[in-house]
Amino acid sequence: MIANQAKYKLLLTLFTIAIGFSAIAQNSFNILDHGATNQGKQKITDIIDHTIELACKEGGGTIYFPAGEYLTGPIVLKSNITIHLEAGATLKFSDDFNDYLPMVQSRWEGIDVVNFSPLFYAFEAENITITGRGKIDGQGKKWWDYHHWLYSQPKDFKSEWQQEFAKQNEEILYPDEPGMIERGFLRPPFIQPMYCKNVLIEGITITNSPFWTVNPQFCDNVTVTNVTINNPDSPNTDGINPESCRNVHISDCHISVGDDCITIKSGKDRAGRKMNTPCENITITNCTMLNGHGAVVIGSEMSGGVKKVTISNCVFEGTDRGIRIKSTRGRGGVVEDIRVSNIIMKGIRKEAIKLNMFYSKTADEPVSERTPSFRNIHFSNITGEAYQAGFLLGLDELKIKDITFNDIQLKGEKGFSIEDAENIEFHNVKVDTQDGPSVMATDSKNLIIDNVKTDTPKNGIPVIKLTDVQNSFIYNCFQTYPTDVFLQLDGEKTKAIYLKNNELVNVTNKVIKSKDANFNITE
Repeated sequence: MIANQAKYKLLLTLFTIAIGFSAIAQNSFNILDHGATNQGKQKITDIIDHTIELACKEGGGTIYFPAGEYLTGPIVLKSNITIHLEAGATLKFSDDFNDYLPMVQSRWEGIDVVNFSPLFYAFEAENITITGRGKIDGQGKKWWDYHHWLYSQPKDFKSEWQQEFAKQNEEILYPDEPGMIERGFLRPPFIQPMYCKNVLIEGITITNSPFWTVNPQFCDNVTVTNVTINNPDSPNTDGINPESCRNVHISDCHISVGDDCITIKSGKDRAGRKMNTPCENITITNCTMLNGHGAVVIGSEMSGGVKKVTISNCVFEGTDRGIRIKSTRGRGGVVEDIRVSNIIMKGIRKEAIKLNMFYSKTADEPVSERTPSFRNIHFSNITGEAYQAGFLLGLDELKIKDITFNDIQLKGEKGFSIEDAENIEFHNVKVDTQDGPSVMATDSKNLIIDNVKTDTPKNGIPVIKLTDVQNSFIYNCFQTYPTDVFLQLDGEKTKAIYLKNNELVNVTNKVIKSKDANFNITE
């Protein structure tokens, strides 16, 4: 009796497993079995749409693309749908602009618009996936060329697509500064899920995006992992741009693009403040960034705020900048609780680290909802080479605040430049410059300099230069290589400078002061 019961349970288990495998098989849709060809000569947009609808009727499934080449217009993903590209499969998207009509609800550089359909689009869906070892090609060159050509035309020129855009966007909240949105021809992003949950993009290679590449909007739980993005010689083709999203995980990606590699955003000016949706809980790790304006960037569209971001274990090589956080008057929004650690930078053409609240020229104005804020941002364990180690520029009316640098070793033409900042700390920082001080601060206060040094001092150039700086504590500094000036103090506003526990036997003049620096130093 017991043996029969055991036999019955075993048969029941095997039957259940078989049913499970059957369900999996039934929910996998080979696109070739549904009328598609893999020669890449005929558009199969309708076949893909039809196959997705078949899968949706069964509760979801995988649309499977075997090796070969496929040509399609935009693909609209629905809930519980996976697009899987086998190794050797290339999915090419049409470069006929009309294929991306009718226009759909979208967001373009932080402004809510109705625009060309993204190449991959989803709206209010969940459990959507693009995966595999294949390639998706946006064939963006025609879009790029038209973008450049349009700039050469009179401002009153209106193509059929621009006329349609104007018709669809009569009540648009334009940004403070004019640009391409007023022109009305906005290239679509490659992958843009909007208001979606549980988004996974894994394993694929993405190339030739018309505009931003992976651009989730207002999504929750987004994972982009083991993805290669290559957009050579192309305008505004950012790699991964989560905007107003929560719980985003970016890892093990390799990115080389025509603009920023990874950018975190949350809307622009009035439109961003109206939506008031921050980008938060973001992790970026184990990525390599080659070529691009910035490796990891926050802003400049950050009017809804950006917070709780970690960036770690990455290599940046050949980008214009390493870490860049940028904004300007009129944006509003707060960037806060950011940690950057364990980064190697090589061949950075401009700044290794740049925090700039003066991204565009603006006049002073009182603090209001239009005033951006950077605070509580921390950098540690960073080594590398760049033209300039760091650049921090706040606003007269609201300074950059609570920034720390720990265990940093950087080489470059210039060191750190700080202006309009407060509560800035350097701990165990070595900056080897070819021209200028290692650390230079202006119009700032509450500056801590702990064990800062250089191996490349220059006679006549101080290691540290402070101008109109109040309340600075300089301690534990040991200058290994001989030089004539360690600290230079300028400006009539400079006061409360404290030096403690510094070993400066190799320095001819520990401190020099300008004539207008009328104060005493505490040692």
